Amino acid sequence: MSPHDSGSAAAARPATVAARPYAIAVGIAVLGLYASQALVNDLATSVGLGAWANLVTMLTLTGYAAGLLLLVPLVDLWPNRRLIMGTLGAQVMSLAVLAAAREPVVFLAASFCVGLTSSAIQMLVPVVASQAPEAERGRVVGDVMSGLMLGVLLSRPAASLIAGAFGWRSYYAIDAAALAAMSAWLWTHLPERRPLHQSSYAALLGSLLHLIRDEPVLRRRALYQGLLMVSFNLFWTSVALKLASAPLRLGHVGIGLFALAGAGSTVIAPVAGRLGDRGLDRQATLAFHTIVVLAAGIALVGGSNGLSPAASLTLLVVAALLLDLGVIGDQAMGRRAVNLLNPQARGRVNGLFTGLFFVGSAIGALLAGPAWALGHWAGICIAAAAFALAANLLHVVHTRAPARPPCTSCQSRTASSAAEPRP
Repeated sequence: MSPHDSGSAAAARPATVAARPYAIAVGIAVLGLYASQALVNDLATSVGLGAWANLVTMLTLTGYAAGLLLLVPLVDLWPNRRLIMGTLGAQVMSLAVLAAAREPVVFLAASFCVGLTSSAIQMLVPVVASQAPEAERGRVVGDVMSGLMLGVLLSRPAASLIAGAFGWRSYYAIDAAALAAMSAWLWTHLPERRPLHQSSYAALLGSLLHLIRDEPVLRRRALYQGLLMVSFNLFWTSVALKLASAPLRLGHVGIGLFALAGAGSTVIAPVAGRLGDRGLDRQATLAFHTIVVLAAGIALVGGSNGLSPAASLTLLVVAALLLDLGVIGDQAMGRRAVNLLNPQARGRVNGLFTGLFFVGSAIGALLAGPAWALGHWAGICIAAAAFALAANLLHVVHTRAPARPPCTSCQSRTASSAAEPRP
């Protein structure tokens, strides 16, 4: 066996994967995705974007979705270490451009590139997962996902607090420096995983449709998480408006600190992975979906008239914590499930899973405006509860449906497109 096969061989040995450094790496890499939501007012005036400032987050997330579909599948085709390091290097450069950009067009283009190159996150997940045996893969993936979700949750308050203290450009400069330092560590520690590239890039992309068609677990888990992400982004896109209005009237710092409320929920990711390892996938998924519905209800009560500011803020904090806990728990369960499907297509499956549920993120951000216009905060909470309830009902229907026999032909198709070496 060649040294390049070490990634596959590790899967046959007892788990010795130190997931924490990789969790830190993905946490840093994801910081640029949502930060612009907290900086929108600064970007509108400082860069001259005006009303176009809202495009920054949309372009960043669009770039991320493009990376998931166009770059992440290369994990099943190219040597992973060089692919990941090259993508992270491009992300560092894109963040540096954001920190220095003076022209709106340059800033918007760099925002798209930050999202595109942030897809390196989903390249790291399958590489780390391939190092762990199946019995502990849920734990390892959950540990890495806790870092990812912590980065997502911290990006907004960190951007708000750093911008308030040092200016918004400092946030992007600090992010670039931190990612460069973490990339230097990865350069010396990231194991090489070199798939046997037996197909072209075009064939690799074409196989994505086969995977969606042939893997019902992938479709279902992406659908559940996509519906929950609608609820997630409905809440987080609109809550700043609620917090800034009467009676709370929170400023930059207060809203930034509120965003930290959900950070504690990241502890659920490794817990969810362990629940999956113990065969409790159905029960845990049902619980996480129910928690999101409950969170929307608490948020509705917390934003109602007649409560004192202290009571209102307390309930909104509890709602944020529970919302993030339910969404993160379901995502960790889904990530574990799809990483067990097909080792030959692990990169593509991870990219598809994230790309598909990311549609829910975009829909949630898109619906926030109309929901607020129609029903203000109550409209946001009712819509969030409805989407989470839909995920719950679909899960119940799917688990009660008779099991279908495994697809044998799809395994041969995906294995022939881009396989990784086996020990």
